[in-house]
Amino acid sequence: MKQKTALIFGYNDYALEIAKNLKNGYEKIIIYTLESDAKMIYENHEIEVRSFDLSDNWSNIDEYIDKESSIAFCVLEDSAENIFLTISLRSTFADLNIIALSNNKQTASKLQMAGANKVIPLVQTTAEMIDEMLQKPIVKEVFHTILFESGALKIAQVKINEHNAYIGKGIAEIDWSIKYGVVVLALVNKDMSSEFIYSHKIKHHIIDKDDLFIIVGYAKDIKEFENMTGSRCD
Repeated sequence: MKQKTALIFGYNDYALEIAKNLKNGYEKIIIYTLESDAKMIYENHEIEVRSFDLSDNWSNIDEYIDKESSIAFCVLEDSAENIFLTISLRSTFADLNIIALSNNKQTASKLQMAGANKVIPLVQTTAEMIDEMLQKPIVKEVFHTILFESGALKIAQVKINEHNAYIGKGIAEIDWSIKYGVVVLALVNKDMSSEFIYSHKIKHHIIDKDDLFIIVGYAKDIKEFENMTGSRCD
């Protein structure tokens, strides 16, 4: 019997988050991976995992999915592979809804030409989501309270000093909220380019002297964060 199925192609955090958020809306969710060691990781979350090869003709998928109600996500980290996968799926399934993630606008354009119904640029999407949130009155009010009134939460900018113990460590290795009780919103590099902390690019950043962290938290926690990591800049 053919089922309403979510097919997720890729082995990364995005794939797992997509699967968790779709589990109540689809009869079946399958993550397809090119990685041999991914199965154990995803099985811990009770999600079915199957291996695949980019040369597959997808005839086995056609046997069990309802193409009109099913959806496919192409979230391979290699842009060329993601484009090839999208072309391959579209050539087999004319009616399948295909959503693809891209790292930049150039790749997004190629994915659209490859047949994706919708393309989501990762970093741009994060920025757009925050911008959209800031247009909502309740969110504006909360930020106004944080920034301009005597609310309990504060936003601060802290610079990593040259003696900091975290210099040389990957930013993804540290859970700032557990260690310091603050939420790190963004990182500003030496060249003054900024990245949201949840963007894919920033996960690979190695902490360096003079990095600036934009954080939100209670005054006492921010003070502790300053003492341990650097100096206040605002």
